[in-house]
Amino acid sequence: MEKRLLSKGLIFGLLTVASVGAYAEAPGGPSCGWGNMLFDGQRGIAPHFLASTTNGTSGNATFGMTSGTNGCSTSGKLTYGGRSMLAMNGMLDSIAEDMAQGQGEALDAYAVLLGIPASDRAQFAKVTHENFNTIFSSADVTSEQVLASTMEVMSRDSKLAAYAKTPA
Repeated sequence: MEKRLLSKGLIFGLLTVASVGAYAEAPGGPSCGWGNMLFDGQRGIAPHFLASTTNGTSGNATFGMTSGTNGCSTSGKLTYGGRSMLAMNGMLDSIAEDMAQGQGEALDAYAVLLGIPASDRAQFAKVTHENFNTIFSSADVTSEQVLASTMEVMSRDSKLAAYAKTPA
């Protein structure tokens, strides 16, 4: 029970840090949706969170993107200027340890972040464990290299290939 709570806490923490640390052009544009209208001109985490929640819970940004209203447009290119989620809070070291063992909470959290459903996580752990030296090819490997190598290894596995996306 305690291990399960710790695992859920780790995943929640990773997703929270990833959400707070990511600065992306919002789908539909930076001024899309009622939430952006309500909190126009405000700065900080609270207004951004509330604007995003307003847009997400009411579906108005989605409506705006499909109808071209609510300040929304789909003509712009989506961008991402945040830090790698793996590099935050020493996550990369924890993933390396778990991957070398073939199991663990950090490896499970990594699988969640990559969009691998629970039904395929054992296969992910097995394949990444077997390819540890390919994924962590040197002591000073970067998170971007780990992600690219993970995607390459996954793309060669018949079950995991569906989840392998080439990093931008």
